[in-house]
Amino acid sequence: MTKRDIVVIGASAGGVYALRELVAGLPHALPATIFIVQHIAADAPSYLPRILNYAGNIIVIQPVDGEPIQRGHIYVAPPDHHLLIENETMLVKRGPKENRFRPSIDALFRSAAYCYGPRVIGVVLTGLLNDGTSGMWTVKRLGGVSVIQEPEEALYPSMPESVRENVVVDHSVPISEMAALLTKLTQETVNERPILAQKDQLRLEKEVKIAEEENTFNMSILEEGDLSPLACPECHGVMTSIQEGTLLRYRCHTGHGYTASSLLSGLKRSIEESLWNAIRALEETVMLLDKAAQVLEEGGNVRAAQEYRAQISEAEEKIRQLRPLVFAG
Repeated sequence: MTKRDIVVIGASAGGVYALRELVAGLPHALPATIFIVQHIAADAPSYLPRILNYAGNIIVIQPVDGEPIQRGHIYVAPPDHHLLIENETMLVKRGPKENRFRPSIDALFRSAAYCYGPRVIGVVLTGLLNDGTSGMWTVKRLGGVSVIQEPEEALYPSMPESVRENVVVDHSVPISEMAALLTKLTQETVNERPILAQKDQLRLEKEVKIAEEENTFNMSILEEGDLSPLACPECHGVMTSIQEGTLLRYRCHTGHGYTASSLLSGLKRSIEESLWNAIRALEETVMLLDKAAQVLEEGGNVRAAQEYRAQISEAEEKIRQLRPLVFAG
């Protein structure tokens, strides 16, 4: 009889410490395969496989695209690449970012649920914002089990709290009890895979393909929700809003995905960048006007130089008004 043998884990801030403790408690002969997304800077090497190999008794690997899945292994997403699952094979792709992250927890969870349905155990650990909530919603909808680190003990509780607020959570435990729980859950037999409505199945298939670098525009992703007046912070493309239970998400026509809170964070960042660009342009204007005024003064054209000096004063006043807005967030 089929057991729960696919474990997908997502972590962000504080995740290395939690993952190290979790992996240290897992038995060598765990009858499952584990896939991990830990948020990490795109241009930084990942030492997580080495850390987890030292911590536990299970082989930890950073896979390459097209590598077959081996039972009893742990696979860690490489920096700046989504880790996805497809027909007993792992895909390592640079598809569009989700929630401003690549690798994305949601992308991994969706692909696992799409392929393995009720065989999946989803685990969300410590982290900021809410990457993992949408993916966990899909795991649950296709018959999988949802597990979160107890938010009260997580270094950064936002991610597990978001799951608890938007998804029916089966187990909420401290990290010290997580390994024993996963070992127990992998012994359970699974029920039949729930059947999704055709529209929901098609949308899930499209979103999995988007992470796999398929052409989002050709898949008509904008038809899968309600058109939004908001622009994508990443590419400024048109977006559609998607409702998943109580969770509101957005996807742009080029493929970038956001929850409402991650979209807000992205828009705030865009506003700050715009303000800094305005300050930079005004400061460059001051430098140009000052140089031009000096040349005019040296040539004896004092009146024109004074006009330039007046424009400098106006630009400096605008800079004084903008800078507090940047620092106020």
